[in-house]
Amino acid sequence: MTAIHHNAEAIAAAFDQAPEIVREEIEAGVYEASLLLERLVVEKTPTSGAGTLRESIGALPVVFTGAAWEGGVGTALAYAAPIEEGSKPHMPPLAPLMDWVKRRLGVAPDEIEGVARAIAWKIFHHGTKAHHMFRDGFRAGEPQVREILAGRIDAALARIAA
Repeated sequence: MTAIHHNAEAIAAAFDQAPEIVREEIEAGVYEASLLLERLVVEKTPTSGAGTLRESIGALPVVFTGAAWEGGVGTALAYAAPIEEGSKPHMPPLAPLMDWVKRRLGVAPDEIEGVARAIAWKIFHHGTKAHHMFRDGFRAGEPQVREILAGRIDAALARIAA
């Protein structure tokens, strides 16, 4: 999570004077920033060839909590967390690994189960490595997010002053 603070006193005064203008500009900026972060995270997300995880990642709705505007990027897929953070050694289910081996490695049909079992054995002993697609995508986009939001705040202040 990243919090952006920019000219808070001026924003508070502008919000008191013209809340709809401030809300319109900041919500548009948060949404634009969320779409940017979505793209960066998706680009950094590994794929098995099916694209299921990548396709599940999306910008979240912009919410005003009364104190701040919040946006974000996420996925509902439970297996995104171990891909993001890696996993400790464990025995994974064989069927998804067999599907992955078939799609990704293109081995002969009679070799799919053996290859999947070898991969499962390695995960059982070593776990899986972290990919940090969300962390790295957010870090890569933070300077642009700051620019987007600062520009929208400045636009709101300029509209109110006009």
